[in-house]
Amino acid sequence: MMNTVFDPLAQRYPSQRFPIYAKNGMVNSSCPQASAAGLEILRAGGNAMDAAVAAAAVLTVTEPTSNGIGGDAFALIWNEKDRRLYGLNSSGPAPRLASIERLLADGADADGKMPVVGWAPVTVPGIPMAWAEITRRFGVLPLSRNLEPAVRYAREGFPCQPVVAQSWRRAFENYRKTLSGPCFGEWFRTFAPGGSGPEAGDLIRLPAHADTLQAIGETGADAFYTGELARKIDACSRKYGGYLRYEDLADYRARWVEPIHVDYRGYRVCEIPPNGQGIAALAALNILKEFSLAEKENPRTVHRQIEAMKMAFADVLGNVTDPEYMKVDYSMLLDPAYGARRAAQMRDTAQVWTDSLPPRSGTVYLCCADGQGNMVSYIQSNYNGFGSGIVVEDTGIALQNRGSDFSLDPAAANCLMPGKRSYHTIIPGFLMKDGAPVGPFGVMGGYMQPQGHVQVVTNYVDFALDPQQALDAPRWQWMRDGSVTVESRFDPELARALARMGHEVSVDLNTGSFGRGQMIVRLDSGVLVGGTESRADSNIACW
Repeated sequence: MMNTVFDPLAQRYPSQRFPIYAKNGMVNSSCPQASAAGLEILRAGGNAMDAAVAAAAVLTVTEPTSNGIGGDAFALIWNEKDRRLYGLNSSGPAPRLASIERLLADGADADGKMPVVGWAPVTVPGIPMAWAEITRRFGVLPLSRNLEPAVRYAREGFPCQPVVAQSWRRAFENYRKTLSGPCFGEWFRTFAPGGSGPEAGDLIRLPAHADTLQAIGETGADAFYTGELARKIDACSRKYGGYLRYEDLADYRARWVEPIHVDYRGYRVCEIPPNGQGIAALAALNILKEFSLAEKENPRTVHRQIEAMKMAFADVLGNVTDPEYMKVDYSMLLDPAYGARRAAQMRDTAQVWTDSLPPRSGTVYLCCADGQGNMVSYIQSNYNGFGSGIVVEDTGIALQNRGSDFSLDPAAANCLMPGKRSYHTIIPGFLMKDGAPVGPFGVMGGYMQPQGHVQVVTNYVDFALDPQQALDAPRWQWMRDGSVTVESRFDPELARALARMGHEVSVDLNTGSFGRGQMIVRLDSGVLVGGTESRADSNIACW
């Protein structure tokens, strides 16, 4: 009997998603298997922190188009036991051998742009350390147990989801045309062994990935930073002229940081401090709170959101980097006086506030909550899709290209320096009110992320949309050429009104360009309310 032939990406009819309610626990992610893994851990006695690690590990297997073991991670964690919000920065620095002089001597572009693929943009991975640190500090199950579902999916196989399959095939076609040289051979052997990307529903197995995850779990990530995996990464880097060494991995430590925030209409919006770009979302909200956003579908409302975001980027891009190297005090962007001053500068027509314009990238975001009151906002990424195109031989480790955001201009704030952490796009968000947690939220997708945060927060706070509607609402995005793109579902008359206000507006049919988010809100009764991204293969698992 033949299977019915259909296109899983064909969305002929508008569908409805309602918010999901649960009592004992909830895991929201962009992949059903990842959400299911988090729920498995919750029901095995783990807490929200254990569930977040489990879901994150599965995402490196089932969604390698956006993240992998060789990427970076950030988290905001509400620990109910001490009623406190914790921040984790698990982004890695440039290798100690990586310098502007060295890259230029090795043939990098002298116009100040870092290479995007290959070993040059590879920085020290932070994801395995994030899993180990979260489990060590807050988990109740061992790391090996939290990684069991990911090991199982990698070894036994998993069906590829539709949106992931589409991204995978696009990446394969791009890599097939642009990547050359022996250092990229392992990527094709790992992710395109049949000579192409997978179709939706294809069963995929990643046995080397499984072995690596098992080693990380059994050793608390020591295998990755000081053990056999570290030695394999070092050997691969040396073989192909990379800069990453065993010593870079062995000396790496994730950092627990104090979250930053702005107060917005009675809520406290929390983000990770720089080198993350959460400061851009907070700066924009700090400006927007000076205005009354009474109507969502109003040209002036959207205009003010866009202009506030452009102002924030003007003050962030070109200034924010590793805080140990920053020359400006980013806390000024959180000062109410800053918001008032910037708001007074806003006009009723579009203005050019910055020439520093953002590129694109890919990421995964998830959030979790348990029945004891713990909540996690977690994000991890290989930066541009699969990352650098480098896969370490016999490990399945796809390495990020986060270093491509560095500048080779020594006068730039985010210039490349040995041991320096780059400006980082990935940002988890968290809402609080009157000192109590409301819940985690996030929108993945490079420089769309702070723009997505602003839109989700205003949807929830200003316009009283539930978590699902706050995510589903049509989005806009300020682009690298200074224009504004909107989704195909965006109100055409509203788009035309923005154009009359001076915005260069166009419709982007690729919904993946507008980020992919998740959100959980805890009601006063303790009941959890969740929303999940309709633009991805997203799913909520709960009980």
